[in-house]
Amino acid sequence: MEQVQFDDLLDRHPSMADLTEDAQHRLRLMVDGAEEVVGLDHLLSVLSGGPSMAGDDVIRCYVGFEPSGTAHIGWKVLALRLRKMLDADVNVLIFLADWHAWVNDKFGGDLDAIQATARYMEDTFRALLGHPEEGEGPGQLRFLWASTVMSDGAYWARVLRCSKGMTLAQVRKTFSIMGRDEASSDHDLSRFYYPAMQAADIGHLNIDVAIGGMDQRKAHMYMRDVSSKWGWPKATCLHTPILSALNASGGRMESFDHKMSKSDPRGAILLHDDVQVMRKKMRKAYLDPEDEQSPVYELAAHIVLPEQGVIHVTPNPKFGEPSEWTDLDAFRAAVMDGTLHPLDAKWGVADGLAEGLRPVEEHFTAHPERLAIVRQLTGQS
Repeated sequence: MEQVQFDDLLDRHPSMADLTEDAQHRLRLMVDGAEEVVGLDHLLSVLSGGPSMAGDDVIRCYVGFEPSGTAHIGWKVLALRLRKMLDADVNVLIFLADWHAWVNDKFGGDLDAIQATARYMEDTFRALLGHPEEGEGPGQLRFLWASTVMSDGAYWARVLRCSKGMTLAQVRKTFSIMGRDEASSDHDLSRFYYPAMQAADIGHLNIDVAIGGMDQRKAHMYMRDVSSKWGWPKATCLHTPILSALNASGGRMESFDHKMSKSDPRGAILLHDDVQVMRKKMRKAYLDPEDEQSPVYELAAHIVLPEQGVIHVTPNPKFGEPSEWTDLDAFRAAVMDGTLHPLDAKWGVADGLAEGLRPVEEHFTAHPERLAIVRQLTGQS
């Protein structure tokens, strides 16, 4: 799927041309480079002066995470999108779904461990986003735990409405949002409420833009379907790319089976890997000079180039001169025609990833406590 571009959206939404110059600039920041935008009309309405979901002029976006351990590099893709939302004067809410993680049996249902991980996640996103100002206003960052809304009767009324009329077969088809297959949860009724909870979160929290990876698309479409049924306003949904496992090859666009997962440390780059570990993992990453598809190219396209604008390649002096690449197609072509050795390309991308994660490394070097707790919980060294 081609990435979203502001100019391409103009053809489908002519009203974009009527936005003020400032509103167009904000919208460009929000949508350019996303994998998909669904239901743009609501966002356009707010940018044109209409009310937000909360009835004011503050655009609120949301991304939800189950606290389940240390993070892999996919969080960086979402963080780059959230940073753009902050720059566009959007209020960014990171929803720490501790009760959802409990329903999904993370840490064996140990809520204390889940919540310890949520505190680590707060630190991680502060570092990834450059420690922005926190609060409820435009351009500010917020954190909210699911457990803080569990006692709200209005929330559970919305959950039940989101469940009403949905068959068990329909709900099973959404289980991929939990990382589970359709046959995985017949012994646990609580999991059948998970999709309704996620749909209810968005409406209950007055969210204007729901953000998530493409693997969360089913949850967002579920939310839009039940919103139509009950006559609720529908949030705009913005989806980011899913990174492939380092050893993935072929068929990546047709299935999420290839998805990078921290449960396979050989196929995943973790946020806390240093550059030498990254280089070691990248050495074994799939990169065939005759294949235009590679997880190495995905990391370049979705992280290194958007963040830094350039890939620096520094080969052993015996084998070539340093080079810089600002265009993915040229970078890929150089690998394919032999101008750039695949290993040098891999290490150039690894070095770029490490550079972008330097703020995270610096934060946890100075404040190691929360990371140490999560590592202990997950049996990491």
